[in-house]
Amino acid sequence: MAKFERGMYFLDQKDMPTRWYNIMADMPGDMPYLLHPGTGKPVTVEDVAHIFSEECSRQELNRTDRWIDIPEELLAVYRTWRPTNLYRAHRLEKALDTPAKIFYKYEGTSQAGSHKPNTATAQAYYAKKEGLKSRACVLRPVPGNGAVLCLWAVRSLTLSARCLWSGLVMTRSLIAAS
Repeated sequence: MAKFERGMYFLDQKDMPTRWYNIMADMPGDMPYLLHPGTGKPVTVEDVAHIFSEECSRQELNRTDRWIDIPEELLAVYRTWRPTNLYRAHRLEKALDTPAKIFYKYEGTSQAGSHKPNTATAQAYYAKKEGLKSRACVLRPVPGNGAVLCLWAVRSLTLSARCLWSGLVMTRSLIAAS
């Protein structure tokens, strides 16, 4: 009989993380800064204020705080679909012949069927908190679910804001100006 290897892990909602982990605080050396495409200088919160809420901008550019608290109001929204299950990839570990334990999460259990509400909901929350009416969330357009996802995030926080839908996206390597 084959040895049982646990493959699914479930986290109770009461044990959900209450803080985001900011990997930039633990990166070795001096990591390259995001550069403004027009000036070539490191991006500031003010540079992206027309794209994101100030808080989202601060978090994106933060290089020092390892942990960022998740507001309770936002956690309450997350609890409508989180936590998602964690799976162990035993066959992949075997195929790679690695002693490492490899895990992955299936994020399709959200109402949108995607991982994207994790960020869109936070963007909508901070936009609402700052009183922004024209940029509840900024998402990369994805055929079939991008607009629905943004509207879901806005609706889930009962915002009276419209969704910015122009393909603006901010990542650690690119800022596309409006």
